[in-house]
Amino acid sequence: MHIETLRMFCDLATLRSFSKTADKHMVSQSAVSQQVAQLEIEHKCQLLNRQKRPLELTAAGELFYRAARDMVDRYDQLNSEMNSLKSAAHSRINVGAIYSIGMHSLPEYIKRFMVKRPSVNVHVAYFISEKIYELVLAGELDIGLVAVPRRDKRLEVYEFEDEPLVLACSAKHPLAKQSQIDIHKLQLERFIGFEEGVPTRDWIDGIFQRYNVVIMPAMEFDNIETVKRAVEINSGVSILPRTALSQELAAGTIKAIEFSNERFVRPTGILVRKDRVISQETRYLIELLRGKS
Repeated sequence: MHIETLRMFCDLATLRSFSKTADKHMVSQSAVSQQVAQLEIEHKCQLLNRQKRPLELTAAGELFYRAARDMVDRYDQLNSEMNSLKSAAHSRINVGAIYSIGMHSLPEYIKRFMVKRPSVNVHVAYFISEKIYELVLAGELDIGLVAVPRRDKRLEVYEFEDEPLVLACSAKHPLAKQSQIDIHKLQLERFIGFEEGVPTRDWIDGIFQRYNVVIMPAMEFDNIETVKRAVEINSGVSILPRTALSQELAAGTIKAIEFSNERFVRPTGILVRKDRVISQETRYLIELLRGKS
């Protein structure tokens, strides 16, 4: 039985949706359905109750899911350990980061690491958050760096940096002259935000809910660089990490305004697969990122 078939079934059992599972695996819904049907034929039992919405596992499906989950986890752990050995042998550390962290927060840590470990190759690649979780769990990344990290029993999640959040607006915007702003005033402004599913979007939505603020959505994007470009041309305002605005602030194309209500921050985190064989070099980098070295 192919491991990816088991992985697909596990995702279907978790997401309870053929369409979401198909999207995650970048295949058609028909392909997912056919894989499940083949499993049911092989085991001569029904694994899903397709009459329910969302989908439900049958008793046989629950049993199959627990076994499949265990096999997938064991396979991923094996991959993780094998990749760790390869990384150690080649003195290479694979780091995955969301773009804003990789471009603006991580470089200084990498410089400090290279001073102490000049012979180690630290390879940094940029991915969306969901892909970073997937690659860390699969053992293809030694370290992942994400915003608003979520807990997972298969991962060690360490705190990285709390990034101050500010109101970002064009230098031509009327608010650019303000030194502070009440978050309630954003109800009158066109707001440029992140798309649904982006962890920072959920975090900022939570801030709006706490203050009972209803915004006027103007545009939504899946990455911070596009949001910044829209802010620069005065298409609206946004709430962004100050650390990601250093170039625009230096150039004077974006103004960062503090909030008078409280100091808002975006938490970021370090992801490492549990029970992973970690080289001394990787452990040192983790400790450096955690501020322990």
